[in-house]
Amino acid sequence: MLLSGKTAIISGAASPRGIGLATARRFAAEGARVAILDIDADAAVDAAASLGRSHIGLGSDVADKSSCEQAVARVIESFGSIDILINNAGITQPVKLLEITAADWDRIQDVNLKGVLFLSQAVIPHMRARKSGSIACMSSVSAQRGGGIFGGPHYSAAKAGVLGLAKAMAREFGPDGIRVNCVTPGLIGTDITAGKLTDEMRAKILEGIPLNRLGTADDVAGIYTFLASDLSAYVTGAVIDVNGGMLIH
Repeated sequence: MLLSGKTAIISGAASPRGIGLATARRFAAEGARVAILDIDADAAVDAAASLGRSHIGLGSDVADKSSCEQAVARVIESFGSIDILINNAGITQPVKLLEITAADWDRIQDVNLKGVLFLSQAVIPHMRARKSGSIACMSSVSAQRGGGIFGGPHYSAAKAGVLGLAKAMAREFGPDGIRVNCVTPGLIGTDITAGKLTDEMRAKILEGIPLNRLGTADDVAGIYTFLASDLSAYVTGAVIDVNGGMLIH
């Protein structure tokens, strides 16, 4: 198994059809012990229970630094170590540029970008002391192509910020044995997109995807598994596209 003996934190991983929980299932199947973090504490506990007895679920607000620190402390208390961090938590909002309010901007930036900073800050000292760790961060194709389908410009800006932050972390903490990479999914079928695509929209979108299908949460979970495992031992500062060819560059 690729992650045998490893321990992992996955943020935003309680949604039943989400990328986070799909990743948690894949990690558990590969032998990892998983801590699911989510703003919904009860859902996090239930999601972890669905994986088996070796896993834990904790309520955590990634946009709150003390909440991140408390959650990480509890994971270390439970598991003894943290080998993998998946900065997966995120939210979106489909609005146009001129409609974005100050509150909208702050909410999107806080969860999608500041959340990566705070949770990484909480985990990195532990990884640094152990001289080992893998961090993967959720960005988006919208950061690369200047907009998506369900996210406004503030979402694209936040996800572009994740790319820059992750690369900076990779450069700073590579000497400490910590790898940091990004995943940039295209349109993935999750609870965020459920029920929002008309048949006409779907057909038009598929015209621009060479693989001629929408992505699944498992498609992204597979890439997260690669980045968490020793298969990617010499990969850091990378951006891995999971978009079916929607953006080829």
